[in-house]
Amino acid sequence: MKKQEFMDAVRGAEATMYHVAMSVLKNDADCADAVQEALTIAFEKLHTLKVDAYFKTWIIRILLRECYRIQKKRRNLVPYEEYMQDRKLWEEDRYTDLYLAIMELPQELRVLVTLYYLDGFSVKEVADILQMKEGTVKSRLSRAREQLRVQLGDREGVLC
Repeated sequence: MKKQEFMDAVRGAEATMYHVAMSVLKNDADCADAVQEALTIAFEKLHTLKVDAYFKTWIIRILLRECYRIQKKRRNLVPYEEYMQDRKLWEEDRYTDLYLAIMELPQELRVLVTLYYLDGFSVKEVADILQMKEGTVKSRLSRAREQLRVQLGDREGVLC
């Protein structure tokens, strides 16, 4: 893959990268850091990509590793300003009930829901990205849907 092809592929994956990073980190600044670091790593390791068609899966896997690294580093640190800002965002009616319910899911389910429902990856692609079996992805998606039904009070049409 050449430099220009890399740039085009990144442009095609940027929305997905943001969704995935946000589903793990829940903070715009950390998401931006994770995406930037993932892009740097991907560019440096571009020679390891064997099939260009799998670029998006490959870069999302790099991004997830970076998100988990940032999350681990900041696990016990929550600045007061950030806490108050997050609190304001949750109090505003800025997000839909569904979005808020998704953000309340455990991280492993939240990432799956984001990849499958928001970014449109297939079960096979999600399994490849997260390096798990397709059956595991399906069962966790089922568990996530059930938790969302409980949180949203059995409203019709939610993640059918």
